[in-house]
Amino acid sequence: MRLHPLVAALCGALCISAAHAAPSFVNGIAIPGELLDLSGGTSVNDGRVGFFSDIYYDPNRNEWWGLSDRGPGGGTLSYDTRVQKFALDIDPTTGAISNFRITQTVKFASGANTLNGIAPNPSNVLGLAFDPEGFVVNPKNGHFLVSDEYGPSLYEFDRSGQLIRMFTTPPNIVPRNAATGTPNFGGDAGNDAGKRNNRGLEGLAITPDGNYAFAMLQSPTLEEGGAAQSGSFSRIVKFDTNTGEAVAQYAYQMVRTGQGQGTSGIVALNDTQFLVLERNNRGVGVGAVLATADKSVYLVDITQADDVTGVALPVSGTTMPQGYDAVTKVSKFLDLDADTLAALGGKSPEKWEGLAIGPRLADGSYLLLAGTDNDYSVTQNAGGEQFDVYFRFSDADPFATSIQCPLGAVTGCTGAASEVPVDGSYKLLPGVLHAYKVSAQDLAGYTAPIPEPGTYGLLLAGLAVVGGVVRRRHSAR
Repeated sequence: MRLHPLVAALCGALCISAAHAAPSFVNGIAIPGELLDLSGGTSVNDGRVGFFSDIYYDPNRNEWWGLSDRGPGGGTLSYDTRVQKFALDIDPTTGAISNFRITQTVKFASGANTLNGIAPNPSNVLGLAFDPEGFVVNPKNGHFLVSDEYGPSLYEFDRSGQLIRMFTTPPNIVPRNAATGTPNFGGDAGNDAGKRNNRGLEGLAITPDGNYAFAMLQSPTLEEGGAAQSGSFSRIVKFDTNTGEAVAQYAYQMVRTGQGQGTSGIVALNDTQFLVLERNNRGVGVGAVLATADKSVYLVDITQADDVTGVALPVSGTTMPQGYDAVTKVSKFLDLDADTLAALGGKSPEKWEGLAIGPRLADGSYLLLAGTDNDYSVTQNAGGEQFDVYFRFSDADPFATSIQCPLGAVTGCTGAASEVPVDGSYKLLPGVLHAYKVSAQDLAGYTAPIPEPGTYGLLLAGLAVVGGVVRRRHSAR
């Protein structure tokens, strides 16, 4: 699906066509918002599942992973950050999904200290503060790579969640005061350069050979139109996974600008082509204005894009600096708002954030899975007091008629009623998964992650090394 160089040059950054057949919606599931993970926690702040800041499918192990973000306190309360391994039943013919269940909860830690979702304090020192947003498994060694909003940072963990190393963050995206160089990792106060608050490295992809990771800022930097919310160009940072250094940056032009527009996910099809999830902050959510939801996935190609590491991107408009090309948008690949679930009253969730290519189906097509972040179905007031948010999704605007209750309670509430009705009409915001079937033709450029040769690769291939001799394993993976 790569564009001919001449075609790419003529199209420019927004060469969007409808040449492919759209992925077909198969079905979706709404996972109860009160679901607990396997950490042993029993409340929202230590055990409620956080759906889905990212999703990743590891074909080498046939494993699904769902990433939780910094927790339900919005960075104001202590929360042990974590990732969930989950399982699904998948119909091999249709791609229909069912029976979601958590199979493992892994907390992120540095030595004896858990990486915490609370905002950095003091704000100029990152410390153990962590807001995980993007997740992949490196096929070379099975390690987890996780992108973070606060730094914005890229971390590598072993499979138990222990921190192995932090990649080097490019200086130009560090949130800081340009004159003094002083960073503020916890907010925008004093910053006039680098990433916006809560707009760090949101999406993460890895090339099939595991040599490069691509981390994507959610929106333009402060000095590139982020402060005025007028910029249309965000940045994709290419990291060398062997050295831990950034080796290139690419300009990505968003379809729309403004407060709610941003990118939430990126998936590598191969070394140069990606799926990018763009969305606004409209739809059903704990603080969203319903309005018009806009959640789309684009097929993009970086072949013709120039490295803009040292280049200032425009604060407004759609014209790149002379002599530099942005990432090519080949086509609009998927409209996530086109299909909805009856469980949400036929409305689109606010925060589509996870996207992953799953296993191949019986006819050679692929399962594509998209997921939402439900913010733990919790909101908080200016004083940091938390409330469970219950919705009646059949209402025209569920947030307008929502009920906010003290955590774990169904009485003493505010909003549409002082208590949650016992008839089951009101529910916490669920985590949502959508299953799509994508033809092999539409993913003709896709290369699944390739394990590194050696013992690790042999084990994944169903072989074992015994006394230096390769033998076939008899047990299924």
